[in-house]
Amino acid sequence: MNEIKLFCPATIANVSCGFDVLGLCLESTGDEMIIRKTSQKGVRISKITGQELPLEAQKNVAGVAVLAMLNEIESDFGFEIEIIKKIKPGSGIGSSAASAAGAVYGVNLLLDKPFTKNQLVAFAMQGEELASGAPHADNVAPALLGGFTLVKGYEPLEVLKLNTPKELFATVIHPQIEVKTADARSVIKQNIPLKKAIKQWGNLAGLVSALYTEDYDLISRCLHDEIVEPMRSPLIPGFHKVKEAAKEAGALGSGISGSGPSIFALSKGGETAKKAAKAMAEVYKDFGVDYDIHVSKINTKGVRLL
Repeated sequence: MNEIKLFCPATIANVSCGFDVLGLCLESTGDEMIIRKTSQKGVRISKITGQELPLEAQKNVAGVAVLAMLNEIESDFGFEIEIIKKIKPGSGIGSSAASAAGAVYGVNLLLDKPFTKNQLVAFAMQGEELASGAPHADNVAPALLGGFTLVKGYEPLEVLKLNTPKELFATVIHPQIEVKTADARSVIKQNIPLKKAIKQWGNLAGLVSALYTEDYDLISRCLHDEIVEPMRSPLIPGFHKVKEAAKEAGALGSGISGSGPSIFALSKGGETAKKAAKAMAEVYKDFGVDYDIHVSKINTKGVRLL
């Protein structure tokens, strides 16, 4: 293969109780990317449509991720990348992760897969560091592996793919305001009360168990963030009303998607997810805020060829 086209999925990070360690992959929305082999070594971003982002490889998350990868392997050729951005930067559904994950996945494919998907996560994280100032994996891991992923540890990096309940659907509403990841991280306190930490550990462990047992009631009880959501929610207008609306519509639970401003809800079944979408949208109609909304199955494959 000398040229490939990819679907680079959006993702939901944190999933309420799993700050910086838990994420899931969406099916209904994502970027597209074309990667070509070139005779000139290195990486070049030739074109970006949909958003105004840097073409210089060292300033683009896709370029930085691929450069980190090429530092680890000798290649006889280079790569040209074209990005069709459909995920807005600052939306909270993994815009930078989609680019970074898609780029390393595609280049690895053109190199005949010298790296496993888990190994690719470390390279994609370098793009995330450029975007947010922190090399977190809770978006790039599900984008690459699909489904739910858990970052067991960062030193050394260890990522686990979790079970995805068959009837689980996600609803994501993106109010048309921007919350930069770096700004959202700046409001987080570095020290937390032990009592809250214990509740958070219990919720995360319970959610992981519920994913494997496909216990939707337990999923609902565990979708609660004791630590980060109270600090970040003031950045998102109407947040608590959206949460209430989703719950009343039958959603299992909801929270901030990534660093916001998007808000996600998880539901059992597509019809309930659509009802949650309608209820969540009504809140922003009343606020007079424009929004995008997505209803999606959980994407268990991650980045894929088109």
